[in-house]
Amino acid sequence: MPSVAHMTDALALDGVGQAEAIRRGEVSATELVDAAIAAVEKVNPQINAVIHKRYERARHEAAGANSGPLAGVPIVAKDLLCQMDDEPYHLGTRVLKQLGYRAEGDSYVYTRLRGAGCIVIGRTNVPEFGSTITTEPLAYGPARNPWNLEHSTGGSSGGSAAAVAAGCVAIGHGNDGGGSIRVPA
Repeated sequence: MPSVAHMTDALALDGVGQAEAIRRGEVSATELVDAAIAAVEKVNPQINAVIHKRYERARHEAAGANSGPLAGVPIVAKDLLCQMDDEPYHLGTRVLKQLGYRAEGDSYVYTRLRGAGCIVIGRTNVPEFGSTITTEPLAYGPARNPWNLEHSTGGSSGGSAAAVAAGCVAIGHGNDGGGSIRVPA
């Protein structure tokens, strides 16, 4: 595999390629996390994929990223069924957003992602309770397809799908009970 010459090249790699580039010393986890954050900041005003930014925590985690098969790889996590202790967890609902609800522990899924070395830079938009196949919650507004802003991303993993499709991250957490990953794909 060719060496990573620029951060845009590193963001273009899949998650395994990013982890390999970090292990080879071609890019640091901090540099890759910063590049992913910059990519989100550039496109998120148009696509509304990331609703809870966790940039400073991600940078702190990147500074110590050294274990797991995906050590240092920046990802996004869907704001549904992937709780992160003491972080916003609103499930696309206005009431939890208004209450400023925060998760009371880590989910099994997040524990596994963290154990693999993934670094969550933000939580992504979902429909209310993941109950529809479009990501258009009243709480946060619609996520948009980065290929055509007039179109929805689908859902319920639409925010994660949009962040990946826009090239912000190589990996986005999603889950599927009735097409929630298949529809955005």
